[in-house]
Amino acid sequence: MKQMSIHHSCRSRSLPLAAAAVAVVTLLLPRPSAAGPRPAAFEEPDKKPASQASMPAEYRMSPGDKLRIEVYKDAQLSQSVQVRPDGKITLPLIGDIEAVGRTPIELRDAIRSAFKEYITNPTVTVIVVEATTATAYVMGEVNHPGAVTLTGPLTVMQALALAGGLKDFADAKNIRILRKSYAGVQTITFNYKDALKSTRAPVYLQPGDTIVVPD
Repeated sequence: MKQMSIHHSCRSRSLPLAAAAVAVVTLLLPRPSAAGPRPAAFEEPDKKPASQASMPAEYRMSPGDKLRIEVYKDAQLSQSVQVRPDGKITLPLIGDIEAVGRTPIELRDAIRSAFKEYITNPTVTVIVVEATTATAYVMGEVNHPGAVTLTGPLTVMQALALAGGLKDFADAKNIRILRKSYAGVQTITFNYKDALKSTRAPVYLQPGDTIVVPD
């Protein structure tokens, strides 16, 4: 009986201490006000930092690129290939497959999907061994039309500056960017005057893009 009373006494003494500890922790935690911003844990998942939005797109294949296609545990299907001028590569079993305009991951997925007809769960890796010199083109109402070398990330505004800027009678509001991909040619509209005033993320060029400045 004495042991039981001692045990009960210890439990009763520990309860106030536990309550005090909880109170201290509660006071230390920030309390979001009803009118104030929500805690970071509740931020919208689709919002991205401005630095991410302004980054150039991932590298996409161009004619002349040299690739290494590795098929796990299959030396005969693994190939070193070069992207042809028509934008395709040729592989055993599956034949021609479109490469131009695709990222290495997109091309890997396309090859893996094609191989599934012949192999169970193929593991494919696409390696860009050597990339061709990336170029874009500026034509129309600019002072120096021609090719622009993409030695690094290059925006449309920078490409137009390298082309000597717009001529006096250029239609600056209806500039078009023609972008080739495996799905066809995509047309992107670009308003030069809006870009001068805007604080939005710049438009980056991709290899093979053609900027058309109408009059």
